[in-house]
Amino acid sequence: MVKRIKLRTLFIGGCITLFFLVLVGRVFWIQVLQNDFWHGKAVAQWAHSSEIKAVRGTIEDRNGNVLASDVPAYTVVVDPEVIAKQKIGDEVIAGLHELLGKPEDELRKLVEAKDENGEYLKNREIRNEGWKIDEELKNKVDQFIQKLRKEHDILETGVGLVREQKRYYPKETLAAHILGYTDRDGNAVMGLEQYFDKVLKGTNGKLYYQSDGKGVKLPDSQDIYQPAVNGSDIKLTIDSTIQYYIEDAIAKAYAEYKPKSISVIAADPKTMEILGMANMPTFNPNEYWNTDQANFYNHAIKSRYEPGSTFKIVTLAGAVEEKLFKPEDKFQSGQIRIKGYSRPLHDINTVGWGQISFLDGVKRSSNVAFVKLGYEMLGQDRLLQYINDFGFNGKTGIDLPGETSGIVNPNPSIAAENATLAYGHGKVLVTPIQQLTAVAAIANGGKLMVPHVVKEITDPNTGKTTVTKPEVVRQVISEASAKETGSYLEQVVSDQVIGTGRHAYIEGYRVAGKTGTAIKVVGKGYDRDIVLSSFIGYAPVNDPKIAMIVIVDEPQGGEGGGAVAAPIFKEIASQALQYMGVPKVTDDPKTAGSKAKQTSTAAALRKAPDLTGKTVQEARKLLLDQGFDFEVVGQGANVVRQYPEKNTSLASGQRIYVISEESNNPAIPDLRGQSLRDALEMLSLLKVNVTVEGEGYVTGQSEGTKNGKPLVTLQLSPLNPYGEDIPVPPPDEEAEDAAP
Repeated sequence: MVKRIKLRTLFIGGCITLFFLVLVGRVFWIQVLQNDFWHGKAVAQWAHSSEIKAVRGTIEDRNGNVLASDVPAYTVVVDPEVIAKQKIGDEVIAGLHELLGKPEDELRKLVEAKDENGEYLKNREIRNEGWKIDEELKNKVDQFIQKLRKEHDILETGVGLVREQKRYYPKETLAAHILGYTDRDGNAVMGLEQYFDKVLKGTNGKLYYQSDGKGVKLPDSQDIYQPAVNGSDIKLTIDSTIQYYIEDAIAKAYAEYKPKSISVIAADPKTMEILGMANMPTFNPNEYWNTDQANFYNHAIKSRYEPGSTFKIVTLAGAVEEKLFKPEDKFQSGQIRIKGYSRPLHDINTVGWGQISFLDGVKRSSNVAFVKLGYEMLGQDRLLQYINDFGFNGKTGIDLPGETSGIVNPNPSIAAENATLAYGHGKVLVTPIQQLTAVAAIANGGKLMVPHVVKEITDPNTGKTTVTKPEVVRQVISEASAKETGSYLEQVVSDQVIGTGRHAYIEGYRVAGKTGTAIKVVGKGYDRDIVLSSFIGYAPVNDPKIAMIVIVDEPQGGEGGGAVAAPIFKEIASQALQYMGVPKVTDDPKTAGSKAKQTSTAAALRKAPDLTGKTVQEARKLLLDQGFDFEVVGQGANVVRQYPEKNTSLASGQRIYVISEESNNPAIPDLRGQSLRDALEMLSLLKVNVTVEGEGYVTGQSEGTKNGKPLVTLQLSPLNPYGEDIPVPPPDEEAEDAAP
């Protein structure tokens, strides 16, 4: 008996000892060997952290207008468990479909989402359509939630909103290619947003704190607060008003000519601050997902092209600098033969204009003149040196991502390649920004400068502002040579008889410029029906405030730079110069007499041409080529009527109206600047009721209806706001480029 008790006691004691040893071993395993693991588990339960989002810096134009900023945004979420409990699934799906536009079948998957055990899931985000919605749509969702609560007498609807922030571009498409955009996750994708991403985005902050098992913050919590560092703010050199002028003008041209693309860059030539840059087609960065991928391409800094006659500026500047350009010296125009090349190089007018001066060759954009200047006089080595000095074999260094370098690489042993280089064809590819930088060097006294779009960067955390200073790369030509070159380029525009740039003429401003019509290569040869039309210039010549390049790639009809690009330049520059407060000036006394003679002679001979039986495109080309001021009324393809009628003697600057369709609701043309008689005649043709306020010339107009018919009210002033002595060019075939 005693023995049995002892054995039982020994057995129980052994079990207790074994259990104790196992327990000690387990504790040792957990507290020592697995210390890091379990400590991490514990910390995760009592220690918490929350991220404090940094605010991305704003982007403003030079006048402080906000172009990009962070704004509140909201993401719609649904709780399948609550929705199922309240039995309102179908209503939620229908309501959110109507508000967000998300397909009902996709909404149903979210609203009825279950886990692998068949249990309803909790909060599910409605991505894309319900992700980061704006304040207006958020308010509509709130109203929908309130409606559900009221109709079903419930507090929880299973529909909610999570506050976030998103990037917003208040001016939508304005300066889209400069700004770029950030995607919905906040990642910078292109443009300034990408180039200055580190500067703009800042650093997120964090808050660390401790809580009990229920998530309540402990009284003795050892908080650690790391504040967010907000991104820096960027002020651009861009002027929103000038940018608008550019985008408005190219949008109209894009609709009219239907080209592959249009690019325009405007800059202050003295500092190379970019005042505006735009491309068509374009996109809205607020809705980047709705845009064709090709629309994101910034042709202004990325596209290479054969420049054609705008490149002649480099040849002219080099010849002037080397004192080789004698404006009154004569040469035989039409054709020129190059040693080792079987075919002659020729002007657009292959028979030429006979023996003409080199200055007339510049005005007419004679290829022969520039082959003589660049290839024969300068020689290929010096010409290539000037091309390099003007920056065409490198990048300009503009502060935007993706800039492409130009390529100029003629074979030194092939004479024809070096000869055609003198007028911008052959082995030469440039970018628009390179071209603009080069012509700005002519405008500013011979200094090649680095273009830039960022004016200053301000750190809101320290208040420190970093200003971008103008940077001179090199002095390409002397100030005197630049001024002389500019005087010749001015005559390309001001000569209303033979100047190829005459359609860029702006009354009251001295404009210098050069047209270009580069015939494009298709396959292995040039196709004369496919061109790249361009105009590059600056104004006023005596004190340049704006330099600009306009490029229209493959306009329908193959119209040249003088007919297509120069009027776009004129429209933008005339508005910009007035907006900038640049005063108009009278003509130089030395040239006023001869110019007045040209103008009066041309005006005396001018009568309205016969446009009947022509298409609108044919009429437009005729009027442009002959330098008439005109406006097309309506959207028809053929000319229905015209005012004034054919063979009517025209006053200087009088506008011709081309009516292209009959309509009960006609489009009303812009009649400002017209006499009351002409305005009334025009409106009577359109069968429109008219009321008149004041006397003199039309300075304003407004549209309405009277008895169901269109009514136009004309405001008159004794002064013609457009002036009464607008020079009008006589008919003349525009001389332009010819491919080799």
